[in-house]
Amino acid sequence: MDTARSRRRMAPGALASFVRFVLCGGGVGVASSFAVTAVAVWIPWALANALITAGSTLLATELHARFTFGAGRCATRRQHVQSAGSAAAAYAVTCAAMFALHQLWAAPGAMLEQAVYLSASGLAGAGRFAVLRLVVFARNRPRAAAAVSTARPAHVAVARDPAPTAPAVLCRAA
Repeated sequence: MDTARSRRRMAPGALASFVRFVLCGGGVGVASSFAVTAVAVWIPWALANALITAGSTLLATELHARFTFGAGRCATRRQHVQSAGSAAAAYAVTCAAMFALHQLWAAPGAMLEQAVYLSASGLAGAGRFAVLRLVVFARNRPRAAAAVSTARPAHVAVARDPAPTAPAVLCRAA
């Protein structure tokens, strides 16, 4: 029991999590921008961008699971799917903002475009942080799910999540 308690990590506070979110996510984002440019030398840019985006989302989700939100373990398949969904929603927000800008101004300047994009990106990032912290990597989720499953009648089959899975390369050393 003491061993289990000593292994259990305290979840970082909201401010610490946000700083880690910015550092991990921002670091992966900057590295990804260089990676897309490098890979686009050999394959079409759109394909390079799609591959690097998928890989960077997996990497960022692992970093968020282990460091940002204090889980200290690999992300589960469910967490990867939810994280990818929140990334897609953030992408949709920035696209919608740029679309709206171009509907309102026929030829917006580079400074206005940058301001709108960065504002939308900041808003989407804050929303993504909230979703990851409160839903995807929430600490009380397993206990709440266990309470719900024990409240069901015995004759109802309860589907259980398989053991946490993640890319083997990232979790092998764990």
